[in-house]
Amino acid sequence: MHCTPQSFLRSLGGIRATVAAVAAVVCLSVVACGDDSPAGAPATLTLLAYDSYVAPPSLAAFTEETGIEVQVAKAGDSGTLVNKAILTAGNPEGDLLWGLDNTLLSRAIAEDVFEPYESPELSALDPALVELVPGHEVTPVDTGDVCINIDIEWFASRDITPPATLDDLADPELQGLTIVQNPATSSPGLASLLATVARFGADGFESYWSMLRDNDVLVVDSWDAAYYDEFTAGGGDGDRPIVVSYASSPPATIVFAEEPKPDSPTTASLDATCFRQVEFAGVLRGSDEVEAARQLLDFLVGPDAQSELPLTNFVYPARRDVELPEVFEQFAEQVENPLTVPPADIADHRDEWVETWTRTVLG
Repeated sequence: MHCTPQSFLRSLGGIRATVAAVAAVVCLSVVACGDDSPAGAPATLTLLAYDSYVAPPSLAAFTEETGIEVQVAKAGDSGTLVNKAILTAGNPEGDLLWGLDNTLLSRAIAEDVFEPYESPELSALDPALVELVPGHEVTPVDTGDVCINIDIEWFASRDITPPATLDDLADPELQGLTIVQNPATSSPGLASLLATVARFGADGFESYWSMLRDNDVLVVDSWDAAYYDEFTAGGGDGDRPIVVSYASSPPATIVFAEEPKPDSPTTASLDATCFRQVEFAGVLRGSDEVEAARQLLDFLVGPDAQSELPLTNFVYPARRDVELPEVFEQFAEQVENPLTVPPADIADHRDEWVETWTRTVLG
């Protein structure tokens, strides 16, 4: 999902373009489709996802086996994606959505966005994740820790002490160096807001964001814009070395680097700043291809697609029997004690907290 210089941006763009091309494949007979399609008509599915999503390379094999054609349609950052799905509930723009996370889960369920489905693959998934959705409106697909990331070389070359905690970001020495995403439009942005609620409390996070505002924090609408455009290690012309990203972002600076590859990541995530994010996928209520969409969902939580997640989207698979790649094992250990907010509190106060943040930071 993330990483380093100009070469990385070109490489990742090429990989995503290739995967997107692979994702547009061919058809499903009425036998595989069930009763959703007219007799003899193939099923064509639209998979809605956020902009940085990379479809699994094994999607081509899924199409070859089932005949189901899958088109990936990207619709902004996760927050924007979910907001659109809520507005079109019952008359969706696609058949299956990838990218709802635990910060917006309760809202999407309350708005009746999804067609409940209990996948036969659930027994292979982490039970703690499955338990988050007892009604099976959506299915957990991956986890990741949203954390502050820093450009190691930028700080080393200037002999400036890098931050280690959320508190450090308010240090005047780091003025004008931090990029965050808007929590109203971005799921990493919302996760970072919730991290500050967990750290400073519901009564203290507003004061913290006031300090960040005074320290010239930069707010953008999406993770892509923050990482690729504004971050010094994101491959563009960014001039800020601190960004909200993921604990799994640093390994990408090795994977996508040109030869000779570095021995260690060129960025680092700060464990004390991390908020645990869980992502879900679900069949959209009102889809004309429910049975085919369920087959696609089974595939997305199956062993082939799940094993490809670490090095395509740089997240941890929800499936327990997937072996992680060595670079992930070495440089992207999951945070032991991430910041968390109880789901009930998120459901009750999310909109209020976002409004407070907007008023405080954007005015």
